[in-house]
Amino acid sequence: MKIALFGNPNTGKTTVFNQLTDSYAYVGNWSGVTVEKKIGKINHSFVSIIDLPGVYSLNPLTKDEAVAADFLLHESFDQTLNILNAAQLKRNLLLTIELLEYGKPTVLVLNMMDIVKKQRLELNPTILGNELHATVFQTDARTNKGMDTLKSFLISNPSLTSSQLFQLDYGKRVESIIHEGQNLLTTTYQHEVRFARWLMIQFLAGNKMIEEFIDANHYDLLVPLKKDPQLLEDTIYAVRLEFIEALLKKATLKEATQKTTALTKKIDRLTTHPILGMPLFLILFYLMFKLTFDWVGGPLSDLLDAFLSGPFSSNSSLFLTWLGANDLIHSLIVDGLIAGVGGVLVFMPQIFVLFACISFLEDSGYMARAALVMDRLMELVGLNGKAFIPLLIGFGCNVPGIMAARTIEQPKERLITTLISPFMSCSARLPIYSLFIAAFFEKNQALIVLSLYVLGILVAIILAKCYSLIFKTTDSSIFIVDLPEYNLPKLAILWRGTWDKGKGFVKKAGTVIFGGTVLIWSLSYFNASGVASSIDTSFMAAIGSFLAPFFVPLGFYSWQAVSAIITGVLAKEVVGSTLLILFHVSGESALIGQLSSVFTPLQAYSFLVFVLLYIPCFAVLGAIKAETGSWFWAIYSAVSSFIIAYVVSFMIYQTGILLHF
Repeated sequence: MKIALFGNPNTGKTTVFNQLTDSYAYVGNWSGVTVEKKIGKINHSFVSIIDLPGVYSLNPLTKDEAVAADFLLHESFDQTLNILNAAQLKRNLLLTIELLEYGKPTVLVLNMMDIVKKQRLELNPTILGNELHATVFQTDARTNKGMDTLKSFLISNPSLTSSQLFQLDYGKRVESIIHEGQNLLTTTYQHEVRFARWLMIQFLAGNKMIEEFIDANHYDLLVPLKKDPQLLEDTIYAVRLEFIEALLKKATLKEATQKTTALTKKIDRLTTHPILGMPLFLILFYLMFKLTFDWVGGPLSDLLDAFLSGPFSSNSSLFLTWLGANDLIHSLIVDGLIAGVGGVLVFMPQIFVLFACISFLEDSGYMARAALVMDRLMELVGLNGKAFIPLLIGFGCNVPGIMAARTIEQPKERLITTLISPFMSCSARLPIYSLFIAAFFEKNQALIVLSLYVLGILVAIILAKCYSLIFKTTDSSIFIVDLPEYNLPKLAILWRGTWDKGKGFVKKAGTVIFGGTVLIWSLSYFNASGVASSIDTSFMAAIGSFLAPFFVPLGFYSWQAVSAIITGVLAKEVVGSTLLILFHVSGESALIGQLSSVFTPLQAYSFLVFVLLYIPCFAVLGAIKAETGSWFWAIYSAVSSFIIAYVVSFMIYQTGILLHF
């Protein structure tokens, strides 16, 4: 049995999906996080659930909303599961009516009942169920309340209450047009009666995708029926709204009080303040980096580094000697894999601490406010706060950030957001930052990292303004964001969010970084004559030395640094592995000493800026190609980002020299 999961953004839809299927998908407090349908299965059952993007209506404005409408037109499923924010039913029920009119048996889930209780609002689910001809459940998915009952019902009741009896009367004129079109669809085009009525209502309501569907299938007889389209759309909307207001008046036993939201409003006066909101955003990120590098993540990474570069490396070397391994195998494992892969894994505590902080901000409700604050800044460059959401996601990884740009309605704005997303400092760059700030900026670690994140945002915003002028973006998309009440995140949700973001780093260590490490070790161990007498005569040294003069104006020109830049195109994590292998050291502390011999603090910062801005990794370039449908934009992104990185690093280094840094 297949159940389609629908709901407005920020109703807890994806959290319900996670609880029902015992799986985890990315969760945030803003619209547009779920950009693709996800399929999960309820354990010990034959029930599969399809998690569709959060939408406010079936009339799609964005690419991700189009997924939901397209699903109803072309996919088969048995039942509908509609998640509603119980504290905002008036708006949520507009989508519910559209789903009920589709005719599939429907279960309504009144989620976020904890907020309803805080507001002292009382609803009668029986009245709602009777009026809507649907089965109604009350849940609080964040704390798992009511979820077991819902899960048991879905497993044990394959035949849910049908919504086929639900039908609104849109008035004599509209109903006559609906019936005429319905008859054409059932007799001429052989559609089922229920689907035909839904299709006509959506057509008259101005659903763009339905209009395209009718045009693509040559349902020309329907087109003349739509006279005075604006009046028809207004009438349908007015009837739905009148029905919802009457329903809520009947089903509401006690009106909500405003006292429970007083704390949220007080906090919002600060977090969304037009002047203080931006400094607060920077302060929170500064504290996040303090936790990551100074207070928690850094010390844990040091302990892991001491173990991997000390006892683990030396004992592995002794074990290989005992086994009688030859020099090549010994060097590959100790100098290549342990030094390279292990040298990246030591930063795992810092990465997980960073992701824990981001998950905390998301689940607390702050990230929606951050997008709202950035909306004012994004408007100045021809975008809006919706464009900042993919950029925020890009702090974890640029690939899902680029995919999240699907939530933007206007094609030009979507393209601009896709092109500027790679300038967000993703977690893959974190190990590189950790190495260099420990070597050169020990007293100001959080401040240096914050400056890099801010620099990436500034470069992205400046480019967005340039692109908006070049592309002449005149149509602007509408930024709608729900501001949920502030929550104290649950430990289980924090852990699942942290693990979901961090497991990609662990997976990369076993795949991309592993393969990259073997390649780098091979290039550093061999030359044209065979085994290199020293690393300075290896293939890697020859490549790095050949390109090194090109980077002299940027301040870093050792062949090791240049080689790391080259391998970083494969994956940014490999930059650290490359340096560990090429400097023939095992562990972070040993590498720090070597870096000090070939970099000054100014050169190190120039290097970090270049790493921040230059060519995105292969996975990001692939995502750009997939989202734009053209290799041109992927190649353009690679070339333009390299030029931008070179120019910005050049300016920083040369300015630093003039100022005698």
